[in-house]
Amino acid sequence: MVLNLKSKQDLEDFKSYILVEKNFSKYTAKAYYADILSFLIWLDSQDCEDVNFPKVREYLHYIQIFNYKKTTVARKIASLRTFYKFLHREKKIDNNPAENLISPKRPKSLPKFLTPEEIEQILSNINIDTPAGYRNRAILELLWASGMRVSELSGLNFGNLNLENNEITVLGKGSKERIILITDRAKMYLQGYIDYARSLIAKGYSLDPITDTTPVFINKTGYRLQTRMIRNVINEIVDKIELPKKVTPHMFRHSFATHLIENGADLRVVQELLGHASISNTQIYTHISMQHMKEVYNETHPRA
Repeated sequence: MVLNLKSKQDLEDFKSYILVEKNFSKYTAKAYYADILSFLIWLDSQDCEDVNFPKVREYLHYIQIFNYKKTTVARKIASLRTFYKFLHREKKIDNNPAENLISPKRPKSLPKFLTPEEIEQILSNINIDTPAGYRNRAILELLWASGMRVSELSGLNFGNLNLENNEITVLGKGSKERIILITDRAKMYLQGYIDYARSLIAKGYSLDPITDTTPVFINKTGYRLQTRMIRNVINEIVDKIELPKKVTPHMFRHSFATHLIENGADLRVVQELLGHASISNTQIYTHISMQHMKEVYNETHPRA
């Protein structure tokens, strides 16, 4: 199969659009790019700007042979809609042939979370006797105390910190800023990391003077700590203590929200702290709390 040259240029322009203008995460952008590339390869020499609705439907019928999950098919449809919406905006096509595509209903699954005891078990098993270990404790304390996304934590600069008021400003999805709150314990570990451990992390490397744009969390060469390394930190600890759960950084966010709801926090407050655009995204944690309540009831009530 040969990729049409005009389609190839449209794809590269689309990539810039979703990264720069739409501010998609690099992971989402990579998935959308791959989805459209597969579609264009399937089109072969046909110009993507000449595609109509039946042709798009034909492609969706074709990919059924791969037995994708409903969530994957839904994302591929979203990719096509966004791609052709972009071409329509750029006046390269008169109509969006993917506009009326119907996505399959996604199976409803509740986010997984950790109990407070499991979180404390993870935190207490971090070796804080080394600079990197102290940094890792500060990182996980922050994730647990604030509910911030791991990408938001990785992107923290010193200008985002207002530790005097236990506040941190983060840049969330869609480049939206919000203020999150942290506990005194998380602040203690963060301050300790900044005052003592940070300068020892990149041993043998000279660190630039701290300014508002200086990254808070760094790796052993003095550069910004990436999200992949934070995932590795969690994996190592979970393997060490043999916790019977697959734990991700995002589970700290789910746990944060779930425990706030369980302890009576107002849904709107949780929405603001998490940076959700819609309250419906936050409401799922009420379902988690109810499910957890039922599990506790069934396990503890003598007549259950």
